[in-house]
Amino acid sequence: MQPSEKLLLYNKAWVQDKLELDTTYFSDLAADQKPNFLWIGCSDSRVPANEITGTDPGEMFVHRNIANLVVPDDLNVLSVVQYAVEVLQVQHVIVCGHYECGGVKAAMSGKKLGLIDNWLSNISRAQAKHQAELDQIPDPQARFDRMVELNVQEQILHLADTASVRNMWASHQIPSLHGWVFNLRTGLLNEVITLTPPGATQSPGPVLAQSRH
Repeated sequence: MQPSEKLLLYNKAWVQDKLELDTTYFSDLAADQKPNFLWIGCSDSRVPANEITGTDPGEMFVHRNIANLVVPDDLNVLSVVQYAVEVLQVQHVIVCGHYECGGVKAAMSGKKLGLIDNWLSNISRAQAKHQAELDQIPDPQARFDRMVELNVQEQILHLADTASVRNMWASHQIPSLHGWVFNLRTGLLNEVITLTPPGATQSPGPVLAQSRH
């Protein structure tokens, strides 16, 4: 049996499991989506947004790319942000990086990899911005971990500067922006930075609906 065939069989089993618990599960799912969260995460296969947050389909609008970047001239991510923030009116936007990120590691190495170098240059600029701090960290692993955190911080700042977020902050006082890092070694999410709309009451962070972790 081919690996792809196993996925199709798993899908059928998953459908059966869902229907046994709730016969209207898929009709309800098809009706509409009203997610409370936008998740901007890394494409890394070890960081599945719904699984590590305990959320169900329909609770989280998701965009993923290499190294969880919010690039100011990337129409893909900007379109996702606009739709999630202005149309779906999500309450929280989460940028989630992860330790052992291959994109961050590649950017820090300075090695030429081809087409992807254009994308990774965004991380290299963030590294240059914080090079003085990174130079004070003698341990290579700790320096790598810190760069992952700084990369998330920079993406939150980019997000706060998008027209969609600025407009919604001014008109609706939403969304709150959260920068997290997923620790592959422990399975835990660590908060790096939180930005709330100007004038909004500071909250401790988003409460993930039906979270089971």
